[in-house]
Amino acid sequence: MNSIVPAPIAALPWRVILILFALVAIGTTVLYSAAGGSFQPWAGKHMLRFLVLAAITIVMSRMPLDFWKSITFPLYGVLILLLIAVEIVGFAGGGSQRWINLGFISIQPSEIMKPAIVLAAAWFFDKLPPGKINTLDAIWPIVALLVLPSFLVIIQPDFDAALAYIFCVVVVAFLAGLPIIYFWAGGAAIAVLAPIVFFFGLRPYQQDRVLIFINPEKDPLGAGYHITQSKIAIGSGGIFGKGFGNGTQSHLDYLPEGHTDFIFATMAEEWGLMGGIVILFLYYLLMRWGLTVAMQSRTRYGQLVAAGLTCTIFFYMMINLLMVVGFAPVAGLPLPFVSHGGSSMLTMMICIGIIMSIERHPGARRGQLT
Repeated sequence: MNSIVPAPIAALPWRVILILFALVAIGTTVLYSAAGGSFQPWAGKHMLRFLVLAAITIVMSRMPLDFWKSITFPLYGVLILLLIAVEIVGFAGGGSQRWINLGFISIQPSEIMKPAIVLAAAWFFDKLPPGKINTLDAIWPIVALLVLPSFLVIIQPDFDAALAYIFCVVVVAFLAGLPIIYFWAGGAAIAVLAPIVFFFGLRPYQQDRVLIFINPEKDPLGAGYHITQSKIAIGSGGIFGKGFGNGTQSHLDYLPEGHTDFIFATMAEEWGLMGGIVILFLYYLLMRWGLTVAMQSRTRYGQLVAAGLTCTIFFYMMINLLMVVGFAPVAGLPLPFVSHGGSSMLTMMICIGIIMSIERHPGARRGQLT
């Protein structure tokens, strides 16, 4: 077999590559159906984008762990500047000013900041002396790392990104061994601040999302339309679905954003519960791979980064699936590797590339997640 398959090809992490190909193939198939049996405008771009990013991901996997350490804060600093630039020269899309045009490509800095903030948090806790994990010296620097990018994305407005930053940093801090009392204190602070943020920090359409989440039947043809149609699509699919290309909610344009945020509803209508179980199983395999890499890494930094990036992917998946079934407010978080969208695909592939790098270069000393 070694004489048939070239060594560089055989050495590729095929276990995770095949999982990603399966997820992207499902997404491409659903997008093909949602477009009425055409690769345009979504399916072809989705697969092509993945292939290009997969090649970049393989290159990223060759980078040693010290490389990611060395670029952590330069990358963080550049992204902070880009988030500031978004407020000055950025352009709007989907009702928010989130993109910046670099000439040859338009990027969404708030997306790339998600893996970057995991790298920064892991770097900090890796450098923190073990004896200071129970002191305020373990709190204020990480809060400072979190507050600035969160503030910059909230004013776009992009609360979804801010929540993702908080989730990622909390996961890294918890795994690093930060005392549980700090998390209880943070939860209490959020409970106190939540009503203030709701009434004075959210825009009317964002308040509607929360209220409709509580009672979607309140305005089924207005603010609750997305969730109502999503539930109809998923419920009508039954166990085995209506069949490929036979979805009515998406094909008749009853289901908004059926190719991005609500692609799971599009799939469930045609493929039913069994199709949903297949996707969930593939995500399970992906999450297990990422956490296995974290546990097998021999450095504390590698462990924290791999676990944090795995949880970043999990956050996307969790929020999207809870949203489409009505268990979370409508959020602009697509389903990883399945939904159409360049920025989210780029973010997810960056996460995968860095985790691959940690798997390939586990390090020389043994650390321990607490």
